[in-house]
Amino acid sequence: MPVAQQGPRHPLDPEPVRSTKARAVFALGLIGALTGFFIGGVVPSTIALILARQARREAYASGGFLTGGDRLRRGERLAWAGLVLAVTAVVAAMVIGVLRLAGTPFGHDYAPNVD
Repeated sequence: MPVAQQGPRHPLDPEPVRSTKARAVFALGLIGALTGFFIGGVVPSTIALILARQARREAYASGGFLTGGDRLRRGERLAWAGLVLAVTAVVAAMVIGVLRLAGTPFGHDYAPNVD
């Protein structure tokens, strides 16, 4: 289905270009999602979310001449997935640690008295 034109373009209008920040958000979000379970995904995911906010503001201010909204949304979703995986890994490690600690004897382990 063809997209309807809003009217003739003015000759001085800039050409629509892809946002480089949207591409960076997607790449960082992907890295964050792939390394999220190993806790290393927190840093790229956080940077991706900060860049996504900046890219969204720039795209809005450009009046439609910056494209790449689909990559931006996908990158944000991947970044959130990376953060969720990192939090899941931390919670799982804490639960495993508590269960192991609960299974070990507490206090001094004295030898039995033999009389």
